[in-house]
Amino acid sequence: MNRRRALAAIAGAGLTGGSALILQSDAPFADSDGFPVRVEGIDAPGSEDGPLRVPRPDRPTLVDCFATWCAPCDRQMEVLTALYPEFEGAIAFASVTSERVGGGLAEADIADWWARRDGDWPVAVDPESSVMSAVGADGLPYLALVDADGAVQWRHSGLASGERLRSAFEAVLEG
Repeated sequence: MNRRRALAAIAGAGLTGGSALILQSDAPFADSDGFPVRVEGIDAPGSEDGPLRVPRPDRPTLVDCFATWCAPCDRQMEVLTALYPEFEGAIAFASVTSERVGGGLAEADIADWWARRDGDWPVAVDPESSVMSAVGADGLPYLALVDADGAVQWRHSGLASGERLRSAFEAVLEG
């Protein structure tokens, strides 16, 4: 019986420690193994059809992982569209969906979703989820601030406030 209790205590401690790591959604993270990634841009406001390199080679890039069916992604777009004009020259924005085009979803559907939410920066499809893998995304929405060399400087799982994003942008631009 003592052995069973000891094993339960060890398992509980492991789960608690793992949960603490997962809950640190703003933790800095540096890994450039997965970048740069080439994805397929969509013809939409602020975006062009064709290959898109993530991150941009000339400045930090905010990578926004989203899906058209994701309700929190709608709210995240409101925050991003409010901040974009303020940081547009210093921080590149790139929104990427891993949804597969075909069947019930066309690029035009994504472009319509994008236009209705006032997106005005590059939006792309990545059906292989290469970008999500490169930033370590574990859900949607997921944001990562990646420097020009491909190192993730900041990441956030879930809905991020404008204040939190502004703080992350300023830290990366100052650093």
